[in-house]
Amino acid sequence: MAMTGIFRRKPVEEIEDVDSGGLARTLGLWQLTAIGIGGIIGAGIFSLAGAVANQTAGPAVLISFLVAGVASAAAAFSYAEFAGLIPRAGSAYTYGYAVLGEVVGWFIGWDLLLEYTAIVAVVAIGISGYFNDLLGFLDVKLPLWMSGAPGTEPDGVAGGSYKINLFAVVLCLLIAFILNLGMKNAARFETALVYLKIVVVLVVIVVGAFHISAGNWNPFFPFGLSGAFTGAATVFFAVFGYDAMSTAAEESTESRKHMPRAIIYSLAISMVLYVLACLVLTGMVNYQDINPEAAFSSAFADVGLKWLGLIIAVGAILGILTVLFTFMMGAARIGFSMSRDGLLPPWFAKTHERRRVPSRMTWIIGVASAVLAGLLPIGAAAELTNIGILLAFVVVCVAVIVLRYRRPDLPRTFRTPGMPVVPIIGVVFSIWLITFLKPETWLRFVIWFVIGIVLYFAYGRRRSALADG
Repeated sequence: MAMTGIFRRKPVEEIEDVDSGGLARTLGLWQLTAIGIGGIIGAGIFSLAGAVANQTAGPAVLISFLVAGVASAAAAFSYAEFAGLIPRAGSAYTYGYAVLGEVVGWFIGWDLLLEYTAIVAVVAIGISGYFNDLLGFLDVKLPLWMSGAPGTEPDGVAGGSYKINLFAVVLCLLIAFILNLGMKNAARFETALVYLKIVVVLVVIVVGAFHISAGNWNPFFPFGLSGAFTGAATVFFAVFGYDAMSTAAEESTESRKHMPRAIIYSLAISMVLYVLACLVLTGMVNYQDINPEAAFSSAFADVGLKWLGLIIAVGAILGILTVLFTFMMGAARIGFSMSRDGLLPPWFAKTHERRRVPSRMTWIIGVASAVLAGLLPIGAAAELTNIGILLAFVVVCVAVIVLRYRRPDLPRTFRTPGMPVVPIIGVVFSIWLITFLKPETWLRFVIWFVIGIVLYFAYGRRRSALADG
């Protein structure tokens, strides 16, 4: 029986037997894995690795990624257990709702709607920057009003400022359009880009390996061990993405079997590529000489391989583009799930009759991210991210412990190893990373949280599918 009040919860048996709600089950194991890799590998390799190596960790950036990967794996195992047990859209929102209660589920779902949308905006702004760099490489110049971030001064234009980042806006709307073509077609697009991205990364690793000088790895810890751990806090945000992928559980052909594997495979493959890329980068160039903004392009230029600069620029654009796809998909599925559960108006849960995707939520997320990307500088948009992901990790890791001891009898296709130590590691590391967030991030989080609480008590609590009467 469902609990009464704000902590009421639906029995897991009812959740796992739920109808798909109109979503089409079309995703196989490797399509799911590609979506996960698409959400993980992006700016982490093409930008973040160089910045952390140059400013924080030196060659020990390799250790930074390994530490972050271990911490992320602690949460990934928890997600994998839930994904095999509750094959329903919504990810952390659904898991928190089922185990810890409705208000916890609402809190995480409402928070992730903002976080995922902001991530899409930040990534779109970042791709816009790479696109401008690529055009500069080709000696092509765009008009000033559409070639930079809002609020920045155009060169040679006194007192002027960019009004909109048009390319970032177009990207957000383009991804929304692709997602609305149907998950089967959208997944083909995502998978093709992910494979192409992996090929580019492998080319960079293989070619770069012939230009490694072992002397560049000495000293390995120029900033001390603390620098490597500080770097881990920075790069942690490059080693998740499987959380957004898990929102597509109801679109998997064999969710209980494939979803846990896809979560683990996507993180494992991404970590191998991260480690190899870090070894090559810090071996090619002394950490003091690494360009924090265009690390690999500069590294290959320094060894006389400028032709690879164009390939890397294209690879960076494609690599980061897949992140847009994964997180916009995730946000739309969370909104769809909240609406279907009655916490948001049912209008948002309407799916396209033929394509069987939550088209209304997808366009809402697409337009909202386009507005953020077009009107905010990347720093302001980035301040809206991070905290929600970490809180979701805390909720999922706590919930998997609670459910394991509350309902040990439930059939699980995947079991989190090292229970309860591994989930506790995920909780501790996530809380530790939260302490690094800026006060401005907390302020925006509190404002969004208050809006969500008001909406929940004014609408969701009374209209919930579990509400009495």
